[in-house]
Amino acid sequence: MAAADGLPMEAIVLADIALVLLAGAVMVKLGRRLHQPPVVAEIATGIMLGPSVLGLLPGDLPARIFPHDGLSMLSAIAQVGLALFMFLAGWELDLSLLRGRGRAVGTMAGLAMAVPFVLGLGAAALLFGSHGADGVSASSFVLYLATAFSITAFPVLARIIKDSRLSNTRVGTMAMACAAIGDVVAWCVLVLVIAVADAGGAGQFVSVVAWTVAYGLGMALIARPVLHRLVRRATLRGDTAPLLILVVAGVFLSAYATSLIGIHAIFGAFAFGLIMPHGHAPALHEHVAFPLEKAAGILLPVFFVITGLSVDIGALGTGGLLSLALVIAAAVIGKFAGAALPARLSGMSWREAGAFGALMNTRGLTEIVILDIGRELGLIDAEMFTMMVLMALLTTTMAGPLLRVLRVGPADLAAGGVPSPAPGEPPGAPRDAVATGAGRAPVAEGTA
Repeated sequence: MAAADGLPMEAIVLADIALVLLAGAVMVKLGRRLHQPPVVAEIATGIMLGPSVLGLLPGDLPARIFPHDGLSMLSAIAQVGLALFMFLAGWELDLSLLRGRGRAVGTMAGLAMAVPFVLGLGAAALLFGSHGADGVSASSFVLYLATAFSITAFPVLARIIKDSRLSNTRVGTMAMACAAIGDVVAWCVLVLVIAVADAGGAGQFVSVVAWTVAYGLGMALIARPVLHRLVRRATLRGDTAPLLILVVAGVFLSAYATSLIGIHAIFGAFAFGLIMPHGHAPALHEHVAFPLEKAAGILLPVFFVITGLSVDIGALGTGGLLSLALVIAAAVIGKFAGAALPARLSGMSWREAGAFGALMNTRGLTEIVILDIGRELGLIDAEMFTMMVLMALLTTTMAGPLLRVLRVGPADLAAGGVPSPAPGEPPGAPRDAVATGAGRAPVAEGTA
């Protein structure tokens, strides 16, 4: 395949990847000076290379730089990076955070999801008439958007907590625990929403749900024990390097299985991360997690460009800007009302509760992934996609400045709790060079 100027399309795609990586590196460096996590800079880079910014210049530059014939290759590369990221996000989601916290964490996490979900239902109902995609039922549109409103991005939250030195504070550990519950619940709800939206009828819906339950049981009762046994045997022998191939193959096969069932491939990658063992030798992090983080860090920025090419701020118009204001208001008010107020009632000070609300309001890459699924399935139109991406960018950008305004830091908050270990890291290991600290590749945290 060749472009109009005679160059092979493969060469153009390679040049596009180089451009994306270089532009992203520049923006990430700028973002650090503004105290923003890398994900904010990378999302902004994708938007800037699309019609919203680059498209304002003469010559239709986005289409010339990223020709239509090359988008399928870029999309395939992006999906590989996305699968690795979702695996790492699942692996990093250590559910042992929830042990011993019981009803308090469950209540806080439930409200932090339920309130924005309800407000999202209302906002989506108002927006369906003008932004519901053709052939999509009102129930599918409303349930999908309400789920998207309720998301908190666990990986980027972990990065912000680490950068703000809140890992050992009550606010930081409570936010991590609530986000862990929220992530799992949100993905489960999204599976059901997609099954409803994508099913051809009641019979197909029941079939998808049944196969999904069977898949989950197989992962928990068969794949997890086998994987734990293999990891234990490899760590005892001191030979963890071959696990990398086994794990990557498992991620892709799990993604294939969920796609075959009728739900999205990323659910399989995320689920495989959930069954990965924690608490083994640091060699597991060195030989498995770290190389995958590096690989995803190179591939995932391509996903932001694919996303950015579908974001066109200029096409919103006056009506779109009013809808955008509604989206942002519902998202921010929902999270702060559902997180900060219950936190205050639970005994936190107003400053702690405000910090908790700001942390739970971050949406990051997790939101972008969910929005991309909706766009692929035709659940939302182009304008709705643009508005939700901008909301995700804004709510993630808000966290750092709000924490600084509140003057929240380890010296200001009462200590409580222990941060979760990184993928493959034993409990109690040093935190400065692993999942949420310096030295980690910008993937599950940096681009979350």
